[in-house]
Amino acid sequence: MGGGRAPGGRTGMSRGTGAEVPRQAAAPEGVRTWVPDGPLDLGLVLGPLRRGPGDPTFRAMPDGSVWRAVRTPLGPGTLRVSARGGQVCGEAWGPGAEWLLEQLPELLGAADDPSLFVPRHRLLALTRHRRPGLRLTRTGLVMESLIPSILEQKVTTAEAYAAWRTLVQKYGEPAPGPAPGRMHVMPAPRTWALIPSWEWRRAGVDDKRASTVLRAVRLAARLEETVRMSPAAARERLELVPGIGPWTSAETVQRSHGAPDAVTVGDLHLPGIVGYALAGNRWADDAEMLRLLEPYAGQRHRAVRLILLSGRVPGRRGPRMPKGHVGRL
Repeated sequence: MGGGRAPGGRTGMSRGTGAEVPRQAAAPEGVRTWVPDGPLDLGLVLGPLRRGPGDPTFRAMPDGSVWRAVRTPLGPGTLRVSARGGQVCGEAWGPGAEWLLEQLPELLGAADDPSLFVPRHRLLALTRHRRPGLRLTRTGLVMESLIPSILEQKVTTAEAYAAWRTLVQKYGEPAPGPAPGRMHVMPAPRTWALIPSWEWRRAGVDDKRASTVLRAVRLAARLEETVRMSPAAARERLELVPGIGPWTSAETVQRSHGAPDAVTVGDLHLPGIVGYALAGNRWADDAEMLRLLEPYAGQRHRAVRLILLSGRVPGRRGPRMPKGHVGRL
């Protein structure tokens, strides 16, 4: 693919010279540079794609670069993204390299328009001023966000992250190219469908969540089609799958579609965080949270991201959510 104009910035792309260098040199199969039209913080933009510090599909490096191991429509691929001097460089390996580089601007928020957000609270105005590099990522991939979101239903984040890490490392593919550590691409839908029931339990996943994942992967092609729909229409189709409700569909389209208005309802902690930040009410429920977010209609997910970045959260007073035990679920 030649260089061209991408939404939100300037871009250029060149083919790597992998065929001209020894394999051990691991030269990228493709390289793309892109200049965003405003501040860009890689950590803030791509952070929501990481499922815990040990996520085998994601690495944030000390030099500020980010690595992703991705199952694309063209096959597995590895992407390294780095930023310097107002310019972003993407390097990619594997069969999915070309797709990853084509999607690079949207992954980094080129389709997002932060100027549409009008802060109605001083806290959000200050946070936006302090974090100008926040953009909403759009991966263009549904199953990549849907499966880990299903695993996070009704359990602690630590349990969900451990399940994702265990299953991806055991059934996924090693990431192409010189990916750091033990990075893996998540399993293909057919592979997910063939995981034995005892392996789900060994990974700490109860039958209900495992069954939901199995239903979803059997419909993977139809669910991936939703990336071409509006976030609202995509959520409607996702929620037709038994076991996928508003919490899971919102968590998915926030990442796959870069949906600025998709609010996560049904979360154990989020209503209290939003209520405390905007009204000093740490006991707010979903209804109260949605009422407080009404002034940000169309941008409610961005408002929540800014609240979480503000650091204004209520102190913990109750016990943590207890870890579950698969045998009791």
